Amino acid sequence: MSIDSETKIFTIDASGERLGRLASRIAMILRGKNNPGFAPNKSPLVKVHIINASKLKVAPEKPREKTYTRYSGYPGGLKKESLGHLVARKGYAEALRHAVHGMLPRNTLRKRILKNLIIKEKE
Repeated sequence: MSIDSETKIFTIDASGERLGRLASRIAMILRGKNNPGFAPNKSPLVKVHIINASKLKVAPEKPREKTYTRYSGYPGGLKKESLGHLVARKGYAEALRHAVHGMLPRNTLRKRILKNLIIKEKE
């Protein structure tokens, strides 16, 4: 992978971190809000590597109470899935990616910014 000399790489250890607090910190770094040259219309040259995502700290009631909802657009197409089911199916990496996705602005930069997020379950 070729990375420009100006690309900054942040490595964050997720072990013992809360899901939402970590996601908000990641979203801030991915947007470039911690840089003095922040521009809301530009995608910053930043990559964020998350390690030990499987060691995230989640409250005991969250896996069964937190639900993710999506709608297909067809009648009867409302799908609901709990956090516990999502983690069992795809792992904590997908739950973290979903949380960061929701904290980014809903514009054309969102997909480009999310490509700079690399999550590893174990290190």
